[in-house]
Amino acid sequence: MKRRMLLAALPPLATPAFGQPRYPDRPIRLIIPWTAGSSSDVQLRSLVDQASRALGQPVISENRSGAGGTLHAMHLAKEARPDGYTIGQMHLSVVRRPFLVRAPQWDVTTDFTHIIGLCGWLYGVAVKADSPFRTFPEMIAYARANPGRLSFATSGTATTNHLAMEDIAAREGIELTHVPFRGSSEGVTAVLSGSVTMIADSSTWAGNVEAGQMRLLCVWTAERVPRFANVPTLKELGYDMVVTSNYGISGPANMDPGIVRVLHDTLRDGLMSPENTRVRGLFDMPLVYLDSENYADFIIRRAGYERDMVNRLGIRMD
Repeated sequence: MKRRMLLAALPPLATPAFGQPRYPDRPIRLIIPWTAGSSSDVQLRSLVDQASRALGQPVISENRSGAGGTLHAMHLAKEARPDGYTIGQMHLSVVRRPFLVRAPQWDVTTDFTHIIGLCGWLYGVAVKADSPFRTFPEMIAYARANPGRLSFATSGTATTNHLAMEDIAAREGIELTHVPFRGSSEGVTAVLSGSVTMIADSSTWAGNVEAGQMRLLCVWTAERVPRFANVPTLKELGYDMVVTSNYGISGPANMDPGIVRVLHDTLRDGLMSPENTRVRGLFDMPLVYLDSENYADFIIRRAGYERDMVNRLGIRMD
């Protein structure tokens, strides 16, 4: 009886063709396209540790940063074998990049197998504490009456937060001046110094808001954030927008469905675990779980959105 209960608790194994070993029978490599210690690196390493225990094989994290987090995408799309032993983080910069360059190196809808959607980041708009704008609608009203007078900082051109602010500006018919920085911490400094009106970025501003140095005007999550319970979401303000720059795990195209199922189920269990929930909480990372089918559908729809936004703004990286 104990043996049957133990077997029932093990993750499902991919059923191989006759004479082929079961999956996995050797280490799996997960490519993380950021430097060690970043929020997504820490979250994915927590996931990897739990997957290694569940699968009985090491899942090895490999940091391969560069090209705005897209250096690994070419390897996954064109070089790695679709055997389930090389997978990597899929995020919106990978989705967006083909529309930013003249000679796209991959098609995100056909060159990858999308395994699971995981989580994202907490984004919002914050101003200096002594700003005259106490609410987001007040800022919009001023911007409408004073075209180009207000500026917003982001962590770079063609980032998710940059495009989201341009989307809001287009919906409202207002003109805001974009001030890109190399990182969101520099944007916070610019707002505190008064050289930029507001920051639209991930939660680097959170500590300053809690310390009373900045005021948070809105968050971009689907629901209000308990940490900032009095701050409205974009949806509450009348924008049908949820912006978390959510990411997941993908592999090369044409992976075996049985292997995809094993990876999905194992990673899902790790994502929902108390340990990974704790790690996500440390970095204000909202859960945005999607199964394989729904994650692939999300990528297709998101690619269309990114194409339209990039074309509308006329942004090019080369």
